[in-house]
Amino acid sequence: MVHSRRAAVPLDPGQGALENTLDALYARVLATDGSIAAAIELAVELGPAVPLPGVGQTPALWSTLATIAAADVSVARVVEPHLDALAILGQLPHAADVGVVGADERSAWGVFAAEGASLRVTATRRHGSWVLEGVKPWCSLAGRLSHALVTAHTEGGRRLFAIDLAHDGVRLGEGEWFARGLPGVESGPIELGAVPAVAIGDDGWYLSRPGFAWGGIGVAAVWWGAATGIARTIDESARTRDPDQIALMHLGATDVQVEIGRLALSAAAASIDRGEPDRGETRILAGRTRSIVARSAEEIIRRSAHAMGPAPLALDARHAGRVADLELYLRQDHAERDEAEIGRALITREARPW
Repeated sequence: MVHSRRAAVPLDPGQGALENTLDALYARVLATDGSIAAAIELAVELGPAVPLPGVGQTPALWSTLATIAAADVSVARVVEPHLDALAILGQLPHAADVGVVGADERSAWGVFAAEGASLRVTATRRHGSWVLEGVKPWCSLAGRLSHALVTAHTEGGRRLFAIDLAHDGVRLGEGEWFARGLPGVESGPIELGAVPAVAIGDDGWYLSRPGFAWGGIGVAAVWWGAATGIARTIDESARTRDPDQIALMHLGATDVQVEIGRLALSAAAASIDRGEPDRGETRILAGRTRSIVARSAEEIIRRSAHAMGPAPLALDARHAGRVADLELYLRQDHAERDEAEIGRALITREARPW
């Protein structure tokens, strides 16, 4: 049987020009061959070309992230936060002068917003300027990127700041990344000692803006793209033999899960671009979409193991790496805790949700 290999992973199939662009992007990502340096270069190159979320082209943005992830999850893990950082800077009501910390159009950005139970970064004013001190956990590629947006605590709450990662006051945590998934995307802590910073928005702005939820759904687009890559392996496996009823059942069930994720992301993108949800509703939309996509991705991983057995995990380096990468990346979803947050948001509304 002759069949074509798919490359682009569009939210809304049938957009010829976009799909041709995504096909070329897919090939470009494969050509990086897992190089983190090449992934950072690609991220910087894509920055000016990829649309921001919430301005009418959100499906194109998320299709871009999904296509990159279908080709290589590690590359997507590099590109997504860079594009998110540019989106955050673009959402500011008043532009911030990030040039003060040496940032320009060639900067490679990370977004370091995780909090640790015993770790804390504080921001204080000294001689009219902000400086950051403390330890920030989960700082992906801090030793490879040029700049980062970092959350820190002020007297008024949490605030976002831009910093130069090459500053002498930035010290990297060494030897603390043992993950089998995303092995090249080290995500250890950094220690900040009197690091100059530029405030990005006011206290609380980073978390309260609608774009915070949009960025969270963008991560789900990466999960969906990676899961689609696994689904394609299941499809290829079925086509290389005479599949029995069980193999066909797994393939059909996988197709359903891919479509569930696509429909959830497509509906979310359309709603955001129409400007329908307010801030509270956007948080619920993001929680629902991320949970739907995460469950679908986990089910596709499970189906792949049941449909194909251990051979691809043992003998197919690309498939084994994609599964390990996605399993780790999915843990940015907090599973039942995220569902509890949806429930907490729902009971604060007067109207019943259904």
